[in-house]
Amino acid sequence: MDTTRRRHREAQVRQWFAMWLTKQDTGMETLFAADAHYIESWGPEYHGRTNIQRWFAEWNTRGTVVQWDIGTFFHREDQAVVSWHFCAAMEDGTTQSFDGLSLLRWNDREEICFLQEFGCNQHRYDPYAQGDTPVFRDEKPLWF
Repeated sequence: MDTTRRRHREAQVRQWFAMWLTKQDTGMETLFAADAHYIESWGPEYHGRTNIQRWFAEWNTRGTVVQWDIGTFFHREDQAVVSWHFCAAMEDGTTQSFDGLSLLRWNDREEICFLQEFGCNQHRYDPYAQGDTPVFRDEKPLWF
C-alpha cells in the first residue's frame, strides 16, 4: 500500500475519533459509505451511514467522549486495524474507560464500508498471582 493512501486512511480514522471528542459531525457523508456497516464492541450494530449518523447524534445527548487516543495502525490492502484507549462520561454519572481495536475496511472510493470495534478491560489482573488456583474478581463486566 502506498504512503499517500495509508496517510489518508489514518486521517479518516483520526477525523472519526475527533468527531466524538467535539460532538460534531464534520463529514460523515464523505467518511462512510452509504451502505456502511458499524459494529460496536458491546453488541449494537448500525447498517447504513444514515443510521450511523442517527446513533452519533443520539449518543451524544447521553454522554461525552472525554478521551479517544490512537495507538498503532496496521494496514493491509483494503483493511486496517487501529489500537486505541477510550473514555466516556455518561449523563447518569457513570464513566467507562477501556482499551480497544477497530477493524476497518474501505471501498473503492476510499470510504469506510465496515468498522468493527473490539474492547478490552484496562483493569487487568493475573488470576494465578496467589498460586495454582485461579482467583477471579467478582465484578460486573464493562460494555463488552
